Amino acid sequence: MVFAPVDEQLALILRGAVDVLVEDELREKLKKSFASGTPLRVKAGFDPTAPDLHIGHTVLLTKLRQFQELGHTVIFLIGDFTAMIGDPTGRSATRRALTRDEVVANAETYKAQVFKILDPDETEVRFNSEWLDAMGSVEVIELAAKYTVARMMEREDFKTRYAAGQAISVHEFLYPLMQGYDSVALKADVELGGTDQLFNLLMGRHLQGQYGQAPQSVLTMPLLEGTDGRLVDGVITGKKMSKSLGNYVGIDEAPLEMFGKLMSITDDLMWRYADLLSTRPTAELKAAREEIEGGAVNPRDFKIALAKEIITRYHGALAADGAATEWMRIFSQREVPTDMPEVSLPRDGDGLAIVNALRDASLVSSGGEARRMLKQGAVSVDGERVTSPEHQIPPGGPYVLKVGKKRFAQVTIL
Repeated sequence: MVFAPVDEQLALILRGAVDVLVEDELREKLKKSFASGTPLRVKAGFDPTAPDLHIGHTVLLTKLRQFQELGHTVIFLIGDFTAMIGDPTGRSATRRALTRDEVVANAETYKAQVFKILDPDETEVRFNSEWLDAMGSVEVIELAAKYTVARMMEREDFKTRYAAGQAISVHEFLYPLMQGYDSVALKADVELGGTDQLFNLLMGRHLQGQYGQAPQSVLTMPLLEGTDGRLVDGVITGKKMSKSLGNYVGIDEAPLEMFGKLMSITDDLMWRYADLLSTRPTAELKAAREEIEGGAVNPRDFKIALAKEIITRYHGALAADGAATEWMRIFSQREVPTDMPEVSLPRDGDGLAIVNALRDASLVSSGGEARRMLKQGAVSVDGERVTSPEHQIPPGGPYVLKVGKKRFAQVTIL
């Protein structure tokens, strides 16, 4: 196996990562791998707790794909055994354990979805029931003896629940121990996980040392912000992508639906998505950013390319091209921006007068300006020109209100 230079590998591996423990150790592992031609064993575990994935779930899968393209062995671990315990991470109460049938059904769906990202011929798929089902009571006791209750209670969610007098079941202590033992069973060199999984990943590192193995390097990836994320004081903020919050892009959604959602993200969030979801080389992304920030390229062009890359992964290049063409026809030809203020306004009767709507949506400074713009034919609602100041916008929406060439707002009438 011929690998890329270590610095080149490390730059791609660290792109978008939050925690790297320990970077010097990881560099040494890459050096040994490079010198010997032996790939690293890179593991990421997924408990099949739900059947559907959105692109927030794929951040780890994209990083795994990058390791794969660098020539390393990727292990996609399905936690069919640990899913029946239930991960307590972030929980304020004991999580419902899944049945074996639920786990098996979800696992099959996972496998079908993840191979839209990972190369199935180059992926080692494992189930942790292989070794955990076979573990006897003596071995479980021996495993439990390798960690203290005091250290377990340092975990934030356990500590918070204990302080609040909320129940913690003994079997919940087994979850991080069992997940950590997965790294022992697989002899992992590197383990990936979300930032909320750091305690569990470090458990694997600890247990490998207890069992006489070289401790794995740990790499955590951020929880991807939803499509409504914004830049505040130089930092991307927003709730993580979630179907329940409606700020998600599902990988099984129709291509045009995916394209529209991806084009709706802000230019700042676009770079976050590119870092975490694109497989384009770091140098290429850096060059694109410099061109855009220098004014040589419209950021929308990069966003289109990113959306097409993501959609191609799940639906193919033909579907991605078709979605882009249709989106351009629907939106760009009307010169409607995807990133515009969203305003909810109360009705003033059976609807809302256009003059009031324009003023209250801050598209004009006064009712007088609104009437002048209407008289000039410079106002439209959903692409239809409006000239009468008596025009009423009915309840509902959102409606796209446009004044002149550059003032837009998405207005919902309550």
